Amino acid sequence: MSAKLGAQSGEERIIGRFFRPLAKHPGALGFADDAAVLVPPAGHELVLTVDAVVADVHFFADDPADLVAKKALRVNLSDLAAKGAEPLGALLSLSMPAGVTDEWLALFARGLGEDCDRFNCPLLGGDTTGTGGALTISITAVGSLSAGTMVQRRGAKAGDAVVVTGTIGDAALGLKLRREPDAKAFAKLDAAEGAYLRGRYLLPEPRLALAAALRQSVSAAMDISDGLAGDLGKLAAVSGVRASIEATRMPLSDAARAVVAADGRTIETVLTGGDDYEIVAAIPENRLSAFEKAAAAAGVAVTTIGRIEAGEGVSVVGLDGQPLHLKQASYSHF
Repeated sequence: MSAKLGAQSGEERIIGRFFRPLAKHPGALGFADDAAVLVPPAGHELVLTVDAVVADVHFFADDPADLVAKKALRVNLSDLAAKGAEPLGALLSLSMPAGVTDEWLALFARGLGEDCDRFNCPLLGGDTTGTGGALTISITAVGSLSAGTMVQRRGAKAGDAVVVTGTIGDAALGLKLRREPDAKAFAKLDAAEGAYLRGRYLLPEPRLALAAALRQSVSAAMDISDGLAGDLGKLAAVSGVRASIEATRMPLSDAARAVVAADGRTIETVLTGGDDYEIVAAIPENRLSAFEKAAAAAGVAVTTIGRIEAGEGVSVVGLDGQPLHLKQASYSHF
């Protein structure tokens, strides 16, 4: 993250004022060069992932800047967690339209710095640009793990349990609540329940505490970004198996449960809406108990929601015990 002009440019001013204070890792070189240096621990491999978040696609343009920064980092940390990796650092690309203020940048940098510290994922560098389009934040996260231990999507086997972390559907319902606050599904929500759903959309919780347990126990895993049914379908397809899950076993928060009780059709939003940033994994039965104990010790709830079978695709048993035919398995940008 460096400006390439001799005199101080607008980019250099932004980097120097807002982002250079975050250059705490020696490999960041104080953001005074065109690249960073990163040495993985001995006997480890690097895991790299990149995700972009775009205003009015992944967050609302008027969302607090510190929470936008945190979400941008956390969606990448969620990918590292699902692979069983520990963070080493991150690179930031920030494309800003006209009108972005110093106050916004200060709050953005503060939020990013807080989460870089919290998750031990130092900012290593990046780039800042102007754009005639929407505010866009792209983060590349780098993690590491012992050589040969990365958890892949491929590997699920018939007989494995299908397990998810946390609760499912909160973020998608939170987004729906923001867009359709008068929908009958939300009529009986109290203020705290509404705030909880909106908060889950704004700020996911990457499950890094389970990285080691995932490496030790699961056959396959991935984070749930585009919707449980669709993402599980990707895992099943690359593994050459079929996944069967039950809506009645889905872990729901109290707020989500109230929404589904008010309008049973919202179970489809829960299953396909995305933005959960939880982890779905296939786990052999003989390793399930150990994984559950490790998750409990880490303070992360896990729930078995189905099984891996021979075949292909994903089958969902609805709340009424009948097959649930989803209109769309997951969110798609295209």
